[in-house]
Amino acid sequence: MSTCLSVIIPIFRVEAYIERCTRSLMEQTLDDIEYIFVDDCSPDASIAVLQRVLNDYPERQGQVRVLRHTENRGLPAARNTGLAAATGDYIFHCDSDDFLERDALASMYEAAVKNEADIVYTDWYLNYPDKERLMRCPAYNTPEEALCGLLHGTMKYNVWNKLVKRELYNENEDGNVSFPAGHGMGEDMTMILLFAKARRVTYLPKGTYHYVRQNENAFTAARSEVSYDDMRFNAERVIQALDGRVPDEDLACFKLNVKFPFLISNRHEDYERWQTWFPEANNMIPNHKVSTRARMLERCAAHRLYAPLKLHHLLLQVTQR
Repeated sequence: MSTCLSVIIPIFRVEAYIERCTRSLMEQTLDDIEYIFVDDCSPDASIAVLQRVLNDYPERQGQVRVLRHTENRGLPAARNTGLAAATGDYIFHCDSDDFLERDALASMYEAAVKNEADIVYTDWYLNYPDKERLMRCPAYNTPEEALCGLLHGTMKYNVWNKLVKRELYNENEDGNVSFPAGHGMGEDMTMILLFAKARRVTYLPKGTYHYVRQNENAFTAARSEVSYDDMRFNAERVIQALDGRVPDEDLACFKLNVKFPFLISNRHEDYERWQTWFPEANNMIPNHKVSTRARMLERCAAHRLYAPLKLHHLLLQVTQR
């Protein structure tokens, strides 16, 4: 028998954060929730902390499952393990170092039912140790507009501020949608593939989720050559899926956005990587609807003028001190 909503929570090295996350989930005002915690072979005391906190909520015990990997398989695989076990009409992904407002899931589920939506997306909070910022999302009337916004970068493709109908993940004429096991960096681009399948989307102008920027052990914290390869893999996965289904200029903007982080650097090898990634998209730079600063950096890179990029990085370092 299905439930209203399944929440999937991967766990790996979040001993310091899992209590706050779990309490925010157990104290949701929505009653009909299935909680699926996935232990990705976490080497610390995360699971012990989780079990201790769960004992404080006996009324939720029948709604909780803790699944375990026998070896560390990474964030995308953990999400897929949760998806395979989920029975809810809707799926919500919560990262175990973050937390939610108490009425987050009730508000999202009510919006989904009221609007017969396949996806509900919301505003969210960016939390630092000493402050937080409300990050607002743009409002779109159709899935096509939302998909265009994701490709152009006007909306983020984060997984954790979006409630998705489970049917969108299931097999249809385009095949299943799952997370890219083994390719962790950029795995949240999977949301783009789900928006491409949606028939109706709804924006809930309300901050529901707190994304915490302080856990250096989180899944997506590390940057390496492997992570760059993962990012390229995930970008090409989206491009291949959408090629011929969306305008070429939308995909070109997506390619520019994917490689833009290489310009927020002082490393020559990052600038050269920008040159080799999707060079066919560079013709879109004059019409790329980003900030004037970002477009200026792209123009400099396209002409191999790297000194302004290094100066920009230096100024960023000074202003952030």
